[in-house]
Amino acid sequence: MGTITKAIELLDFFSPARSEIGLGQFVKLSGRDKATVHRHLVELLENGWLEQDPDTRAYRLGPAILRLSAVRETTYPTRALIRPVVKRMSDEVGELVHASLLQGDQLSPIYFSDPRRYGVQVHFNLSELLPLHATSSGVAVLTFCPEAQQERILAGKLRHFTDQTVTDPEALRDLMAATRETGVASLPRAFDPEVASQAVAVYGTGETPVGAVSVSVPSVRATPEHTANLRGPLIEAACDITRSLGGIYPPDHPLSRLTAGAK
Repeated sequence: MGTITKAIELLDFFSPARSEIGLGQFVKLSGRDKATVHRHLVELLENGWLEQDPDTRAYRLGPAILRLSAVRETTYPTRALIRPVVKRMSDEVGELVHASLLQGDQLSPIYFSDPRRYGVQVHFNLSELLPLHATSSGVAVLTFCPEAQQERILAGKLRHFTDQTVTDPEALRDLMAATRETGVASLPRAFDPEVASQAVAVYGTGETPVGAVSVSVPSVRATPEHTANLRGPLIEAACDITRSLGGIYPPDHPLSRLTAGAK
């Protein structure tokens, strides 16, 4: 792991619930020695990725992130394109819907919507990276990723998040084969023991997925009938996002006929 990667990884510890982090907490979270962490924090601070509270000396995300985020959204307005589709589907089905983009071998959530119609709701952390093997969004994407990426992930250490997380490579291959038939990945209680989710990959202008859209339901509401009723709106949302991003589903994807002629 390179020095730049180690420094940038420190940024992933920030979340809405942990907006400021001190040096000691960074050391504990990262498991690295204090001198190394401090050196990385200084470099991030000097380049605007972090700023430091003058009183508490704790670090928070800096203006460089805001600047690049604005540049990204201006030149490639992904969130603006995805937001209305996610909001529409969420309002239609009454459940939490979220979209995420592929970031290396993980997915980075970019937007979610929850109409909060029920007393029992799904808690969603927008800052949490999603693993490809343990989430419906991840499996929906992994199924149609290049074979080399699939093999690298299946050969790696697959973390257990719940007692329902699929970590056996052959079982994952079976799950991917089922997803390849319909385009819809379904994982109950694999990432959160109280949540069942379904997802469909979305595409941009290339031949591989750029992310996924998913609907998450508390396990107590995830009846076979309710789960089946969510699939149509989910597929429609995925196709709409793919079209909005200027993409179509490639011929080997089961939903290819739904976006054929979109370009």
